[in-house]
Amino acid sequence: MTTENNDKVVAGTWSGDLTPPDSIPSKADVVIIGGGIVGVSTAWFLARQGVDVVLCEKGYIAGEQSGRNWGWVRQQGRDPRELPMMIESIRIFSELEAEIGESVGFSRGGCLFTANREKDLQAFHEWVEIAKDFELDTRVIDATELSTLVDGATPNWYGAMYTASDGRAEPHKTTPAIARAAVRAGATIVTSCAVRGIESSAGRVSAVVTEHGPISTSVVLCAAGAWTSMFCRSMGISVPQLKVRGTVARTAPAEKVLESNIFDDRIGIRRRDDGGYTIAHGSVLDHGITPATFRYSFKFIPALMQEIKVLRLRFGKDFFDELGMPTKWALDQASPFESNRVLNPEPSKRVLRGIRRNLYEVFPKLAGVDIVEAWAGMVETSPDVVPMIGEVGDIAGFHIATGFSGHGFGIGPGAGKALAAMLTGGENSIDLTPFRLSRFFDGTPIRPMSTI
Repeated sequence: MTTENNDKVVAGTWSGDLTPPDSIPSKADVVIIGGGIVGVSTAWFLARQGVDVVLCEKGYIAGEQSGRNWGWVRQQGRDPRELPMMIESIRIFSELEAEIGESVGFSRGGCLFTANREKDLQAFHEWVEIAKDFELDTRVIDATELSTLVDGATPNWYGAMYTASDGRAEPHKTTPAIARAAVRAGATIVTSCAVRGIESSAGRVSAVVTEHGPISTSVVLCAAGAWTSMFCRSMGISVPQLKVRGTVARTAPAEKVLESNIFDDRIGIRRRDDGGYTIAHGSVLDHGITPATFRYSFKFIPALMQEIKVLRLRFGKDFFDELGMPTKWALDQASPFESNRVLNPEPSKRVLRGIRRNLYEVFPKLAGVDIVEAWAGMVETSPDVVPMIGEVGDIAGFHIATGFSGHGFGIGPGAGKALAAMLTGGENSIDLTPFRLSRFFDGTPIRPMSTI
């Protein structure tokens, strides 16, 4: 059994030398900040419409959470506000490989949330009523039917919530593949190119200033993941956002015990396209306390209380790293985004031990299978665990798309399509009003209806 990252199938996404661009465009219709799945999907949809779009990424495409997540493409269990965008996203995923001509490892194996007690089943029945409103195939199944979908699991599960149409894909393949498709469609994507800030004229965006020079534009989308709040704060815009460290691992190819994604109190697991499994702990949220924890604590109280049983708080390096970060900087000098190209936290050894123990206990047939790679990522979350999307601040033309709260990979293509319509003023079948940033400041009750 090994937990060393000696096989970088996943970590190769954010490894290797970064090569600065020889040049960057001098102007664009739209500039996107951030090379995660939301940013590259938006660039892809814009380029297909003939929009001149430039995407700037300070590090690697999918170098942070878009390449480090569990790889679930699920409708099940989401906040109802997200469902229209997620339903569109899974439709896009189902056609994606044919559309772009590359494998992303997508398949529909279903999603299972297991019930360890009777009250879990009751909560599942309540969510099924939401699913009916969206014509989803979600249903509650009993222990007998569950046993036909999962081979040899030991817990005495009471049953599960099951959505057969849900799926999975490989994060380390998906976002880079969409980025390549965007380039083929006419987008310009530059890595090792940090955006330092925004210039404006007559109250509207006039340019982004990158470390390699300015790009004239009138429309900017900041889809910078965990960096969005810091970027916006430098512009005087408050974006309540906290980070949770997620530790994940993958196994060597092993006996097939399931086709679906399973979320249980002890283990989150899915089948991989290489025959192994991506695995994570089912009940650990690891938050390093930072100055932002105190700054936004009041707005996060509902979410923190909801997760209180699984939340692990740490005080240490994260606090002092953030404390030492400047809040403003000159745009003709190096910015904090250049000094830290990639958020690359170490996986928690304690959590990895728990993952290994729980995997063997829940699936004895996988006892002894090697864990061949482990990694961690910073999941950025909003106070109600739902994204923040829309035009923000006093400068017209500046937009954000952030706070996807661990749900961003699956919803990314659908979000990209909706964002492309928003940025161009095109027809948009998805109402983005529920995701407005102002909901956290206008007295709207903060009520999380999902989990990180």
